[in-house]
Amino acid sequence: MAKEGISFTQVVKEELVNNSYESSDRLRALLSAYIRINATISFSNKKTHLILKSENGKTAKFIYTTINSIYGATAHMSYMDKGNTKKTYYIIDIDEASEAIVEDLDISFLEGKISKNIVKNDDTISGYLAGAFLASGSVNSPTTSNYHLEISLTSENYAKWLSKLFGKYKNSNIEPKVTKRREQYIVYFKKSDQIANFLIMIGAVSACMEFENIRVDRDFANSANRLANSDMANMRKTITAGKRQQEEIRLIDEKLGIKNIPNLKERELAYLRLENESWSLQELAGLLSEKLGKTVTKSNINHLFIALHDLYTRLNK
Repeated sequence: MAKEGISFTQVVKEELVNNSYESSDRLRALLSAYIRINATISFSNKKTHLILKSENGKTAKFIYTTINSIYGATAHMSYMDKGNTKKTYYIIDIDEASEAIVEDLDISFLEGKISKNIVKNDDTISGYLAGAFLASGSVNSPTTSNYHLEISLTSENYAKWLSKLFGKYKNSNIEPKVTKRREQYIVYFKKSDQIANFLIMIGAVSACMEFENIRVDRDFANSANRLANSDMANMRKTITAGKRQQEEIRLIDEKLGIKNIPNLKERELAYLRLENESWSLQELAGLLSEKLGKTVTKSNINHLFIALHDLYTRLNK
């Protein structure tokens, strides 16, 4: 379960950075997406710098450690507080190896294309999407009924390429949409089963179990409420119909006399209805069957009430 004060997005991201990645290709794909989305490029002292920024200290440490581990590069990590927002930004500065890293990860900051050398199978697609989510993804808490997962990007072309990547994963049912929100392009989807599948796909298995457990519990509660409301509505309909039928039967009794109704079933049903306005058609069918010693169905009861109503109408003219 998510800790108090921690968003579900943080739960997912913390699970991703705590996973062990046995496949170097999957890890490189993750880095490729993270750097493509998150990095800004700066030049200082004739050197190219990749600057990565994160509000999540655990994510920043994971990226920092992974870069140093794979490339033996000396990435520098620092942090800064942003004004009065009480937010801390963790900054990773890659200088000496930045060009080699960009080349190895086949990252193009100008084009939107995603390299086939990086995403060549399901394992690397999973890693790439995990990196994209770590960089700029968010997902609503499963405690809300408004299911929504998104990845926010600055390039429309890259957003379209990323959305197409979902379809390259075998047996994926995820069909993201792309929309523009202010200056960002949002790759998103809202169906709960697609969100669950995505969490499994990127390796957030525990988060997916939490998502599904909460969703199932809430959906069950909603179903119970709907059934209770339906039962209440049906009871009100039964009582309303019962009152009307009692009024009609009383008029029949005044003008004709219930004992003079020619049809035996109609006559006995009229007596039963006068006894209780809230008995359902099914209950009346059971009682009349016992009284007559033969089976009377709910459908029969309905037709008998129609016949009594027609008799009431004729007598009331």
